[in-house]
Amino acid sequence: MKMLIGAAALALCGLAAAQVTPPEVARQQQQELRRGDPPRWTRPDRTEAAQLATLRKEINAALREALEACKQQGAGATSDCAQDAHSIARADLANARQIHLATRDMSRTYETSGK
Repeated sequence: MKMLIGAAALALCGLAAAQVTPPEVARQQQQELRRGDPPRWTRPDRTEAAQLATLRKEINAALREALEACKQQGAGATSDCAQDAHSIARADLANARQIHLATRDMSRTYETSGK
């Protein structure tokens, strides 16, 4: 019985946190889905420069996600969480070439945490 009550409470919490997509955004999303993925999403980066540029974009996107997670925790922009996120991103950007080389040979790994 407790599990049933817990499951119901969890479901209600999920409904309360659900996003409501505005109708105009939903229509735009449906149009984009009908067109399919843009060709650039499936076209591989052929040159090392293009691959490094993509890696830099991914590092910066990861930084934005980490900073958003810090905000969700209630941590401010100068918190330890945000400082750690910036520190990791700086280290990854400084080591982008090594990370790129490690991803080309998946038998090797590259540890970015410094441990």
